[in-house]
Amino acid sequence: MKIGNFDLINDGVFIIAELSANHNGNLQNALDTIKAAKEIGANAIKLQTYTADTLTLDCDKDDFIIKGGTLWDGKKLYDLYKEAYTPWEWHKELFEYARSLDIDIFSTPFDKSAVDFLEQFNPTCYKIASFEITDYELVKYTASKGKPIIISTGIATKEEIKDIVNICHEVGNENIVLLKCTSAYPAPLEDANLNTIPDLAKTFDVISGFSDHTLGTTAPIAAVTLGAKIIEKHFILDKNIGGADADFSLDVKEFKEMIDAIRKTEKLLGKIDYTMNKRKEKSRAFSRSLYISKDIKKGEPFSEENIKSVRPGFGLHPKYLKDILGKFAHRDIEFGTPLALKDMKGI
Repeated sequence: MKIGNFDLINDGVFIIAELSANHNGNLQNALDTIKAAKEIGANAIKLQTYTADTLTLDCDKDDFIIKGGTLWDGKKLYDLYKEAYTPWEWHKELFEYARSLDIDIFSTPFDKSAVDFLEQFNPTCYKIASFEITDYELVKYTASKGKPIIISTGIATKEEIKDIVNICHEVGNENIVLLKCTSAYPAPLEDANLNTIPDLAKTFDVISGFSDHTLGTTAPIAAVTLGAKIIEKHFILDKNIGGADADFSLDVKEFKEMIDAIRKTEKLLGKIDYTMNKRKEKSRAFSRSLYISKDIKKGEPFSEENIKSVRPGFGLHPKYLKDILGKFAHRDIEFGTPLALKDMKGI
């Protein structure tokens, strides 16, 4: 499966820098963030495409007031989204600028009108946010566009995940990535449950990854060791910019450290390999082998007193020791000589 030119199976981990609200209402901040994401090695920048009116109602009732121990407690949903959204009139410039830098760019649509709007830019894929996973019609409509679809599973039940995978299949979309996600901002480490990542892939026969809201970079690196093919993390130029998502985003230095650690982790994981390469072959010089530990005269028997398994590894393999004991020397052999099959009779 590919996102643009990136092969999720063969090209490593696809790292997404989530712009979200980290422009804080300033177009130049958004452009500079895209440039920084490219410079530090992110594979993609992701936008969010909504307005306050496409997400919620401008209502003062208690249901619409944020509560529950979040960063935004006491704020009205409408006001938060009005503050945090990325103006739609910016999108054309953001898409063109990202593509001029050769960094992938796509977005999370939050309703059908956003999907229709984004189609003009021909994004390489679409992302469904955690809280929209229960909007089956949105998932179906987005998947019907035929592009790879990345879906965060943060608040979904197992049954709902099964439903939305089936919905994608029903409209002929088999290019599905499910992201393990904890929909808390920031997310506690103990709620990450990263072992779900390989289970998502196995249970639903999809590619799996991780959308991270924890603080720091430990969780994404651990996720890669568990098979995550996509890592998504909020990215901000400088936390002093402020904004709705600044507190749980990584700045340029932190995000680059995460990318570097992920790339090193990929090298460490490598592939399943039992072959004997040149490095292994060279190192075998320090393995054990059979050596003459006491001068032996021609015709003397080999015993545990005159041959030993020691380093280095230029003599016979130690597995031959039992076969050699009791056999007789074919010639005089000095102390410290590597044992060879030609040195004995009866072998």
